[in-house]
Amino acid sequence: MAVTPTVPSGAPGIPARWTSSAKSGVGSALSPASRVWFTLSHGILNEIYYPRVDSACTRDLGLIVTGPNGYFSEEKRDAAHAVEPFEEGVPAYRLTNTATDGAYRIDKRILADPTRPALLQEITFTPLKGAAGDYRIYALLAPHLVNAGMGNTAWIGDHKGQPVLFAAGRGTCLALASSLPWRTCSAGYVGFSDGWQQLHNTGELDAACQRAENGNVALIGEIGFTSAKTKALLALGFGATSDEAAENALASLKQGFEPAAQAYVETWRKWQAGLLPLDRRAASGTSTYRASTAVLATHRSIARPGAAVASLSIPWGFNKGDDNLGGYHLVWPRDLVETAGGFLAAGDAASALQILEYLRAIQQPDGHWPQNAWLDGSAYWPGIQMDECAFPLLLADTLYRAGHLPRARLDGFLPMIERAASYVVRNGPVTGEDRWEEDAGYSPFTLAVEIAALLAAADLLDACGKHAPANYLRDTADCWNDQVERWTYVSGTLACRQAGVEGYYVRIAPPDSAEAGSPKDGYVPIKNRPPGDTERPAEEIVSPDALALVRFGLRAADDPRMVDTVKVIDAQLRCDLPQGTLWYRYNSDGYGEHEDGSPFDGTGQGRPWPLLAGERAHFELAAGRKDKAAALLEALEGSAGSCGLLPEQIWDGPDMPDRELLHGRPSGSAMPLVWAHSEHIKLLRSLRDGAVFDRPPQGVKRYIEDKTTSPLRTWRFNNKVRTIPAGKTLRIELLEKAVVHWSSDNWATTQDSGTQENAFGIHLVDLPTAGLPEASTLIFTFFWPGTGDWENVDFSVISGGQDSK
Repeated sequence: MAVTPTVPSGAPGIPARWTSSAKSGVGSALSPASRVWFTLSHGILNEIYYPRVDSACTRDLGLIVTGPNGYFSEEKRDAAHAVEPFEEGVPAYRLTNTATDGAYRIDKRILADPTRPALLQEITFTPLKGAAGDYRIYALLAPHLVNAGMGNTAWIGDHKGQPVLFAAGRGTCLALASSLPWRTCSAGYVGFSDGWQQLHNTGELDAACQRAENGNVALIGEIGFTSAKTKALLALGFGATSDEAAENALASLKQGFEPAAQAYVETWRKWQAGLLPLDRRAASGTSTYRASTAVLATHRSIARPGAAVASLSIPWGFNKGDDNLGGYHLVWPRDLVETAGGFLAAGDAASALQILEYLRAIQQPDGHWPQNAWLDGSAYWPGIQMDECAFPLLLADTLYRAGHLPRARLDGFLPMIERAASYVVRNGPVTGEDRWEEDAGYSPFTLAVEIAALLAAADLLDACGKHAPANYLRDTADCWNDQVERWTYVSGTLACRQAGVEGYYVRIAPPDSAEAGSPKDGYVPIKNRPPGDTERPAEEIVSPDALALVRFGLRAADDPRMVDTVKVIDAQLRCDLPQGTLWYRYNSDGYGEHEDGSPFDGTGQGRPWPLLAGERAHFELAAGRKDKAAALLEALEGSAGSCGLLPEQIWDGPDMPDRELLHGRPSGSAMPLVWAHSEHIKLLRSLRDGAVFDRPPQGVKRYIEDKTTSPLRTWRFNNKVRTIPAGKTLRIELLEKAVVHWSSDNWATTQDSGTQENAFGIHLVDLPTAGLPEASTLIFTFFWPGTGDWENVDFSVISGGQDSK
């Protein structure tokens, strides 16, 4: 019987929220016709992305079961969930949700249609108590078109005579169709008139609620199960218009599940078969390698080949709303290069080369890469991290050395290489943010990447016949490498005495300041801490970041300074868990759940990161301790959640079942983290090869074997050295043409030396300090011909001092 439509109550709905970031599955068809990515948790579909991997279109799609005497059960809350892939390395899933009260079981098969933008969900309902006719099953869909819950419109309609549930927002539409007839359907505003509220409060849907406009909306429809028909196929189609979305949904229904599944599985099998056989059986009996390779491939873009997002999740998403547009479904250049390394380690050089091509396309005109970005390269966060500006150089060199970037193609990447190298030498060694996206200063990790990248870029420039610029890059790398300890190594501290060591590398030292005799003397602001508890002396904060000095070839694993640093790291950051040993990012880290398990909300307490076990394993392998590296692989793999997905962080507190936090299991941060899966693949390859797979060879040869040192010390406005060792030449490096007006006898006599511009836009001049008597003071200032102005500030450098002071 026809009903008179009414306007649902409660517009525009409660503030929109995302959902759990602890995914149990992620998937996508390896097909350009599909353009759909999906995620699972708690036995239901979560965010579904269309038409790009950075564009979330739903919050979730799950089922509600009602029955006699007011029975109400929501499968995501009121059932035990089991999930498994169709087969190893194929991210299509079988789910079984069994009601905790024993009333029913729901079996699902889920995958993306390879032939069109639609997602298929086959549902079988089995009553475990009573008869099928006692229950009614509803599909509840929360649209979030696109990357936001507000501003959506939902309505009940039809397409060519077929009833369909529709939603639209921000130029994108979805349509939900069922192979069994829809019975009563409804649209409403979340928290007030949505289907969950209607069923929970009255046991019935209000069929008069046919349309909910411009708000946080939800759709619901009763699936026409009967005693004889206990299997239904739902198709969620997408398109630029509602008609297009409905056409895709209905076409998928007509095709059916089996043909789509066959094509989906065959494509994934073929791709996996082309990879190196690095398979090993984890304690669970599954191949964690194939889970990791599938995660990497699932996070790739179709529209922009080479692009890949960091995670198809939003950390602590259930606590995040529309002000969190990007979550982790953004491109981080650092994570992307790590992803390329994972592909390379698995034998997929073509994907790694596509990543380099994509990075070339989104490089900024001045040579840097955004902190993170949408697929089109537009920046999301405004920071600049020097390691992200250097990592693409390492990728280019890795591909070139392995023969995947032939000399004939290298010229096409030369402008990218030159711009990136120029940006690094013009703006380094100080970084605006470290790799944890928090602090500025001298980071051992960033320094290691910068120096290794300059050596790599020098080799690439040499290959292109550009020998003078190549030599300058090596000069700069040598000079910076000589000063890593001056910038980041401390001795004689309380931590030294507690650990019984002479010294250690700090997590990060703040930029030079007039007040500090050395960058290590300053304070580091600790982010994500409560007000009034945000600063620590740089010497108090340590991090596994220092292991990068070995990973990137600048220091030997048995260097006494590295050995001592590892002792301090283990004393302060080691966390022993049931699966093995993991590490925290740094002491006093605030990025994680609070002590009571409540979600990170701008402050919190950092938890152990599984990927750091992978980094430590690579350090152990570099030190020749393969058995320890293999044990850490077990810890890394043992940290995985359902279907082998690796989380960003692990819960290290006591079990809190009400908050879904279990000791040694994934926390509420991002899962899967592609970076962790890349590290896993590289570790498998490194263990097979017996050597660190991605360790650049240039630094090993230059600094560990040949022990190359620099005859220079550079002075620049972002690195104002105050002392230089005896016998070193002082090189002044500026970003504009200048005349250096200088004196070595307190202005009794003066000299003027003009700068010369090099290929990277650096204006430099070497001052003859190597022959000055010890303790001599060189005083200098600048005249700027471009403006005709004097600097009007005198600077001084003492010759014969020590780098470490």
